[in-house]
Amino acid sequence: MKFIHTADWHLGKLVQGVHMTEDQRFVLAQLIEAIEQERPDALVIAGDLYDRAVPPTEAVRLLDDTLATIVLDMGVPVIAVAGNHDSPGRLDFGSRALKSNGLHIAGPIRREFEPVVLNDSAGEVHFHLVPYTDPSMVRHVLEDPDIKTHDDAMKAITGRISEGLNPVARHVFVGHAFVTPRGEQEDNTSDSERPLAIGGAEHVSAQHFKPFHYTALGHLHKAHYVLNETIRYSGSPMKYSISEEHHQKGFLIVELAADGSASVEKRLFEAKRDMRSVEGTIAEITAHERSEDYVFVTLLDEAPVLYPMEKVRSVYPNAMHVQRKTFAKEAGESTIGNRRKMDPMQLFNAFYKEVKGDAPSAETAELFVEVLQEFLQADSEREEVKS
Repeated sequence: MKFIHTADWHLGKLVQGVHMTEDQRFVLAQLIEAIEQERPDALVIAGDLYDRAVPPTEAVRLLDDTLATIVLDMGVPVIAVAGNHDSPGRLDFGSRALKSNGLHIAGPIRREFEPVVLNDSAGEVHFHLVPYTDPSMVRHVLEDPDIKTHDDAMKAITGRISEGLNPVARHVFVGHAFVTPRGEQEDNTSDSERPLAIGGAEHVSAQHFKPFHYTALGHLHKAHYVLNETIRYSGSPMKYSISEEHHQKGFLIVELAADGSASVEKRLFEAKRDMRSVEGTIAEITAHERSEDYVFVTLLDEAPVLYPMEKVRSVYPNAMHVQRKTFAKEAGESTIGNRRKMDPMQLFNAFYKEVKGDAPSAETAELFVEVLQEFLQADSEREEVKS
């Protein structure tokens, strides 16, 4: 069986106040063209179809147009899960009626994990859909008080799915999580990825996916595999922050053999406009050839430059940010740069030590984590109500 694995479309995304919709339409047109050429048995989207719970109208229209073309016009089933940016209820609306047409979307998590079953000449392939869900919700749905972290939740979910696996079928897991080889803490692959939790509680062990022949993941924006080549992130189809400047954006073509072995081929997208950094004096930069790329500019001029963005945009009309390197040094570049890379717990520790002169006690740190987690959960629920 052949299927395409993609994720993290983030339709409706704004980067530095710029709408990415037309660029996203350009990339999704290439995906449709690839589906036409490859004729896969399914398209798998591993979460974050939208960038926020209440997406703008043009983003909803783009998703509707894209899925209608793939499912109705081309007859290719779509298998998708909600990500942490999506509204589970919004994606789940009408899902039962749409299944008969080949659109399978898992919005909120449910107690029963019924797979989507597709067939090829070698037999059945079961796609197990697990949307992003906060551990507290999994604890409630599964009635398991021991679930505290994302790793606990995934262990419980995959354990229940594994108990009912058909031994003669091939199995594909589709999920949205921050997976590392053994659940150890790692840095995000992009500044545009929203943390799922704090204090290391968001990381999930790849060991939980060993029962599956292939694991299609979303959330991390850089395409890579974890632990082994059958547990993979497809990455986002576009660059959504300058931290993704060197990412190779594309999608994965996965072929499952009759014995369940998987072969994976990566195909690259062509961006309508690249996202990259530019460095030089204002004279050097304005001497460049005109480019429509999204650029983040660092000026090397010793003296301040009057109206720098206006001058930069005479060459780069889509410039997103301009800064002076010398000014950054004066302001303490290393400290500012380091703090931008810190997670909330690290920032709290740094702030507390700066104010109090000593690290917070274990009790204080635990209280901060508890309060912040409650705030993040409440914020997520407010977004859900708005949708």
